Amino acid sequence: MDSSAEASSLAQGLRIVRLVVDREKRGRQLVGVSQLAAELDMDQSRVSRLTQELCELGLLERVDRGPFRTGPRYFSLAASLNTGWVRDAKPELESLVAALGLRARLSVRDGYRAILLRASSNDASLGSFVAPGMVTPVWCTGAGRALLWDHDQPALDQLLHEVNFIGVGGPGAAHSVDEVRELMARDLPRGYITCDEEFEHDIVELAVPVRDAGGNILAALSVLGRRADVGDDAAGVAAVLRGAADRLGAAAAAR
Repeated sequence: MDSSAEASSLAQGLRIVRLVVDREKRGRQLVGVSQLAAELDMDQSRVSRLTQELCELGLLERVDRGPFRTGPRYFSLAASLNTGWVRDAKPELESLVAALGLRARLSVRDGYRAILLRASSNDASLGSFVAPGMVTPVWCTGAGRALLWDHDQPALDQLLHEVNFIGVGGPGAAHSVDEVRELMARDLPRGYITCDEEFEHDIVELAVPVRDAGGNILAALSVLGRRADVGDDAAGVAAVLRGAADRLGAAAAAR
């Protein structure tokens, strides 16, 4: 699957989740695969595959092939969005936009997936798949690899040993655990992650971890844009990014 196909799957998956959530909120009858396919004008087999993946992620749940309802992961994600320091992230993201002219994101890790918690106001457009809850691979995104910052070789092997790397990401994406380890070894001494066309063509993402008072990784803060927009001063961009990450970590510690 190329990055454009993956983006399409993410967008369609979010449409499914939104429809299920909306029906529950409005007290309307819950629906199964065929009704979802009809309402969203999607192929039934594709809806079946996507809903299965959403159930595996815990964003939806289904009992005995009955209708779909909102899953526990959706509620835990919604709860995390209401956490004080995550609310405080919004002005930090917008300050990064003002300072750097790039898109900004705050993400957390769920296994080998990165989940978007918040995105800056310039990171979405009509029909865009970028929205809280968006799921991307940890091994080929800047935010994802920042979330792997503290993983040593055995931890990386354990996390990614069953991952199918083939066909995922852009031209710079890793295709094995060894390649992920090489990218991490390249980036860690510099103090920030550089993700150059690893997920999307012509997109560069710089990322750093957000740490709590104990030094544990809470999230990843990243900025991204086209190579021409990022420019040649990656270290300068990363310095601004680290300052924002430090403030977010301090806000989390103060809660």
